[in-house]
Amino acid sequence: MTKKNWFLIGTAIVLLLVYVCFFTRWFQPQTIKIFHTIRNLHPRVTRRSEGMPNLIFGFNQRLKVTEIELFNLADFQTNSKTLPLWHLVSNSNSIPIKSFFYGQRIRGLKPFVPGARPQSLTTNVAYRLIVEAGKLKGEHDFELK
Repeated sequence: MTKKNWFLIGTAIVLLLVYVCFFTRWFQPQTIKIFHTIRNLHPRVTRRSEGMPNLIFGFNQRLKVTEIELFNLADFQTNSKTLPLWHLVSNSNSIPIKSFFYGQRIRGLKPFVPGARPQSLTTNVAYRLIVEAGKLKGEHDFELK
């Protein structure tokens, strides 16, 4: 092969590497994108949890969630070992979900501490939700107004 051929092959490999690094997600860590909304629901639905807000969390795709934790953000930032206000873990095989209510019983998930119930949330306090689905992990900070 001539020097010109080696140069063209080298240039093609460099361009391919640049494309893979900058325009694909092969080397980027995957995260879960989480959003929340507060809805006024039918009165019959709100009776299930009198002290709980109608806080709904959702994802951009269906996920088999393995762990859900909700913390008071100020406490979590000062002490990462703080106890969560709500903590669910997968006991074996959770079902794929795209959204859930705060405090909802999700099939395939159980409280980390048996018998524990989600604590009430207050307004004007920042919270952090951490969701894990296998190797994927996502965090979402929010505040109830």
